[in-house]
Amino acid sequence: MFRLIERWYGKMITTSGLTLSFGAKPLFEDVNIKFTPGNCYGLIGANGAGKSTLLKILSGEIDSTSGSVIIPNGLRLSILRQDHFEFDEFEVMQTVLTGHARLYEIMEQKDALYAKEDFSEEDGLLAAKLEGEFAELNGWEAEAEAATLLNGLGVAEELHYHKMQDLNGSDKVKILLAQALFGHPDILLMDEPTNHLDIASISWLENFLADLDSTVIVVSHDRHFLNCVCTHIADIDYGKIKLYTGNYDFWMESSQLALQQAKDANKKTEAKIKELQEFIQRFSANASKSKQATSRKRQLDNLTVEDIQPSSRRLPWINFKPDREPGSQVLTIENLHKNMNCQTLLTDFNLLVNPGDKIALVGPDEQIKSVLLQILTGETEADSGQISWGQTVTIASFPKDYSAYFDSELNLVDWLRQYSANPDETFVRGFLGRMLFSGEDSQKHANILSGGEQVRCMFARMMLTGANVLLLDEPTNHLDLESITALNKGLIAFPGVVILTSRDHQLVQTVANRIIELTPEGSADYLITYDEYLENKAK
Repeated sequence: MFRLIERWYGKMITTSGLTLSFGAKPLFEDVNIKFTPGNCYGLIGANGAGKSTLLKILSGEIDSTSGSVIIPNGLRLSILRQDHFEFDEFEVMQTVLTGHARLYEIMEQKDALYAKEDFSEEDGLLAAKLEGEFAELNGWEAEAEAATLLNGLGVAEELHYHKMQDLNGSDKVKILLAQALFGHPDILLMDEPTNHLDIASISWLENFLADLDSTVIVVSHDRHFLNCVCTHIADIDYGKIKLYTGNYDFWMESSQLALQQAKDANKKTEAKIKELQEFIQRFSANASKSKQATSRKRQLDNLTVEDIQPSSRRLPWINFKPDREPGSQVLTIENLHKNMNCQTLLTDFNLLVNPGDKIALVGPDEQIKSVLLQILTGETEADSGQISWGQTVTIASFPKDYSAYFDSELNLVDWLRQYSANPDETFVRGFLGRMLFSGEDSQKHANILSGGEQVRCMFARMMLTGANVLLLDEPTNHLDLESITALNKGLIAFPGVVILTSRDHQLVQTVANRIIELTPEGSADYLITYDEYLENKAK
């Protein structure tokens, strides 16, 4: 049974013997962990490991099977709410203010008191008491603070007093995020806070969290975000939760390095130690860009080689190997025009794609980017214009909607065999094994796969083609962090041409060498990295 024990253990949130079981199998068991103030913890784990569930237990939303969560008396805990319709009858400003429950309660009590026609002496004493607590909670600055949060997240001022039900989904997400941040909570729990946020809002949130001295625990599939804000990684693995100093990249690279060294029994101990020490020093030197990073640097300076442990997690092996080079002429697009649903998406669009280009399509309208990729794959026709592919070009594509591929009761071996020139079962199983489908997993039916499993199967299908041009529309959706990292490495190593759209900042930054901005007003072509493009846009 979940118990919230209000005792003073310093300004931290602590778990003691925390266990959650569904049936006979525990999701995690006997978890004893301390989350301390001033640090940001990235909660990671494979899909289904229990990340979101742990946040709900920490917040008291659901009960654990046994054990306790210990929060010191007087600390205020805030969570990022996921129900976008919960506050539809509230005004935007009012929704943000409810993030501080006690302050909002006082505001309502005050309004009710001052609205009374028969205001008594007793009411006056209560009002004085409420006014004192209101001032202590910085109530006079509450609306100004809420407005600052909303403006920072890109919610226009003219919307601040509109009803929530009148707003679109993207703005609702931002308002609920402002609600969670409001009032400087002592403990902040956030599940996927960057979902549906634009680039500017994510950047603002990164800077806000870097200056926050609260205890922050966050679940996110955005590696760039985790690297910017996290001082520690809390890894859920095999029913246990372990804490590691550093951001996600440090955890990933150090754990993989330690795993490789553990496998290599012939390496001398001294050489292992030296390599790990150099790794720690390199990451420590890079941690210098923000308050969070400076905190990481101090902690990394105190790390020892013994603190680095191998991870038991497996990464899929994604290796797009073209059968031949694409040649000197890859793709020419001339005067492309496309209307859809009475809306102009592309007008006189021109593009010359060269060998070695890895192009990221960016812009605020996702439909424009997706439609262009659909035209390139032949799924949709342009209204006018010309597209010319080189004679030696072969294409493999990853569409945004790939559900039709899995409308089949075939097992995975037979499903993948459809796309293989070599029907040999051992050959096909080899590609499934690279995508972490081995043994009985390879006999799963295609129509019962999870979203992440479907994506990995699509990658196996693409790898089998030997294509020299890859077209990918949001390939990281539904993937866990390990699969995203594997895809990232595979695209960096791919020697052919890539044209992609992705919300994953780190993937775009490390893969793309060319940025094509698409808007309803036209397009712009930049031979720069994604970070350089963002810096130019900011200016």
